[in-house]
Amino acid sequence: MTLCQTLPCSPAVALSVVCVLLGTVLGHPQCLDFMPPFEPAEPLVFCREYGDFGCCTRRQDYELQRQFDDIMRRMPYHLQTSCHHHVMNILCQECSPYASHLYDLETTQVKKPLPGMCPQYCPTVFDSCKDIIPFITGDPTVQHAITLSNYTQFCEVTSITDMDYCYPNLLANEQLSGDIQEAVQGTGGEGCLCFQEIANGLKNPTVLVHAGDGTHRLFIGEQLGKVYVYLPDGSRVDTPFLDLTRTVLTTSRRGDERGFLGMAFHPNFKENKRLFVYYSVGTSKKQKIRISEFRVASHDINQVDQDSEKIILELDEPAANHNGGQLLFGVDGFMYAFIGDGGKGGDPFGEKGNALNMTTLLGKIIRIDVNHPDDSVPYGVPWDNPFVGQRNIKPEIYAYGTRNMWRCSVDRGDPETGDGRGRIFCGDVGQAKWEEIDIIEKGGNYGWRAFEGFECFDEKLCETEELANHIPPIHVYSHSVGKSVTGGFMYRGCLYPNLNGQYIYGDFWNGKLFSLTEDKEQGVWNNRQICAGSTDICNNELQGSYVPDILSFGEDEAGELYMLSTDYASTSHTGGIVYRIVDPARRGDPEQCSRNITPVTVLGTTTPFVHSSEMSHSCHLSPSLAVLFVAVLSMFVTAPVTPWSGFLVPRRKGHLQDLS
Repeated sequence: MTLCQTLPCSPAVALSVVCVLLGTVLGHPQCLDFMPPFEPAEPLVFCREYGDFGCCTRRQDYELQRQFDDIMRRMPYHLQTSCHHHVMNILCQECSPYASHLYDLETTQVKKPLPGMCPQYCPTVFDSCKDIIPFITGDPTVQHAITLSNYTQFCEVTSITDMDYCYPNLLANEQLSGDIQEAVQGTGGEGCLCFQEIANGLKNPTVLVHAGDGTHRLFIGEQLGKVYVYLPDGSRVDTPFLDLTRTVLTTSRRGDERGFLGMAFHPNFKENKRLFVYYSVGTSKKQKIRISEFRVASHDINQVDQDSEKIILELDEPAANHNGGQLLFGVDGFMYAFIGDGGKGGDPFGEKGNALNMTTLLGKIIRIDVNHPDDSVPYGVPWDNPFVGQRNIKPEIYAYGTRNMWRCSVDRGDPETGDGRGRIFCGDVGQAKWEEIDIIEKGGNYGWRAFEGFECFDEKLCETEELANHIPPIHVYSHSVGKSVTGGFMYRGCLYPNLNGQYIYGDFWNGKLFSLTEDKEQGVWNNRQICAGSTDICNNELQGSYVPDILSFGEDEAGELYMLSTDYASTSHTGGIVYRIVDPARRGDPEQCSRNITPVTVLGTTTPFVHSSEMSHSCHLSPSLAVLFVAVLSMFVTAPVTPWSGFLVPRRKGHLQDLS
C-alpha cells in the first residue's frame, strides 16, 4: 500500500483516498453499464440462468440468442456437441449480476473481449472451441493466441484482475451468492446509497421541482431568486427561467432563512402554463412572505413572463426567521402552503403563540383553490376546509400548531397497489431538543408551541383541552442526533425498487441522511441512518460523499429523488450541488423504467454539465472527513500530523433553518 502522491481537494476525492488507505472490500454486483443488476420485467428465454436477477433485459437476451444462433449456423457440425454449451456460457456472462467484474471492467475501465474463465475451465473451452472463438470476438490478442494454438497464452489474455469472479467458480462462491440475495432483498451493504452529481456551482439551491408536462426538465431554484432549467441531457439553459433577485429579500449572511423558498407548477401546467412561487419580500425592518402566480412566456417554454406576476397572498413576518416556504399541490388539485410561526424563539407572540392562534396564518398549513378566485381575494377557499364558517378562524387553515416546516412532499403511492397515495409528509424544525416528521391530517393540531416532539414545551398550554387531541409526530430525533431536519420524499420511483416505501430525509446541521419505513402491523415507523457507499461500490459517475449542508430534496417527473446541499450556506457562495440518490445494489428493469420525453425547443444557449471535481481544485472538506483523512494519514508518516489552515473547516451555528 502506498500513500497518494498528491493531497485530495474535493470531498469525493478525499473520501476515495481514505477508503483506499483503509483497504477495499469484496466487490458488489454490477453490470457492464456500471449500474446495479435487476429483476427482468419479462422472463429471459436464452440466458435463463440469470432470469431472476441479472444484467439483461428480455431484448438484450434476444440479441444474445440471435448472436448464438448465428454462431451455430457457422459452426462445423462436428463441433456443435462439444462447443455449443461453452459458447452459450460465454455469451450469457454479459447477463451475470457480476458482469462488470467478469469482464474486468470495473478494475480496468476497459471491457475484456471475453469473460474471465477459471484456470480449470479455460483450457477446456480452448480445446473445444478455439476455431469458434473468432466468431465471438475479433480481438487481435485473442486471435494471436488461437493462431499459435497456445491455450496458456489464451488463458492469460482472458484472465481478469480478481479471479474470485472467474467463471464458473463464482456460481459456487457463497460470499458472492450471499451478496446477490442481499441485493435482491434490499439488505446488502446495510442499505448504503451512492450519489450522482447532476448540477453544481449553485448559490444555496433550495428548490428542485418538475413541471409534470412530459419534458422531464428539472427546475432548480437558488435562495437569491434565480431558477434555472436543466434539460434531460444534463445541460443547463443559460438564461434563468425566472429571476426575482431584485425583489427577493435575503442577505449573504450565513444562515439567513429569507429568500426564494418554494415553487410549484399547476397540475395542468402543460395546458395553462401557470406556476406559483413562495418568497420573502420587503425590508429588514418590515418583511413579508409572498405567494405569487406567474405564467410562462408565450414565445419560450424555458422562460417565465416576468410581467405576469399576480400576487396571491402576502403575510407580514414579525421576525426574520421561521418563514416556512413549501408550496405543493395535493392529489385533490388544491394548493397547500406551509407557513412558519413568525420567528424569534419559542413562538413568543401573544398568549399562546402564533401557531395555535387561529386568527393568523402564521404557524399554519393553508389549503386554497387557485382555479376559482373569490370576489375579495385572488383565490378560493375549498368548501370542505376543516374550519370554514367558524368564527374567528381563518378559513384557509387546513392544519395548525406547526413551528417551521421545512420541506414537505406528497406520497405518489405504491407503484403497484397505490397504498399511501396522497399522504403529505413534513419535517418540522425543532426548538431546543427535538426534530420531527409529521403526516398532515385535515384539521390537525400539531402541538407547537405547547409541545416540541413528544415532550411538553410550554407547561401552561400542554394540559389545556385544546391540546388534548393534538397529533404527535410519526418520528422524532433528539438534538444529540441532529439539530435541523430537512424533510424529504417517500421514494416511489422505478429505478430503485428496494427504496420503495422509504421516506428519505436529512439533517442540515450535520449532513446525516435517514430513512423511515412504516411497520403497519406494529403501527410504528422505523428509522435508520443511511450510510454512504464505499468507493468500490460508488464509482465512475457515482460517489459515496456529498457536501454536508442538506438544504432540500426534490423529485423528478419519474419519481427519482435528489438532494440539494452546499458546503457553506450563504447566498454569496457557489458551493451548492445537486445529487441524484442512487441505490447501488439493485435497480428496476431499464426497459420498464425508460422515459418517454417530450422534446423541448431551446431558443438560447446551453451549458453542458461538468462535474465539480473537474472544475475546482480548492481544498474544502467537511470536518468529519478532514479528521478521518488526517487520522489515516498519520498512520503512514512518522512525524505528527495536525490539521492545517484551510483544511479543517469549523462548523458554525448559522444555517438555513435557524435553531432559535
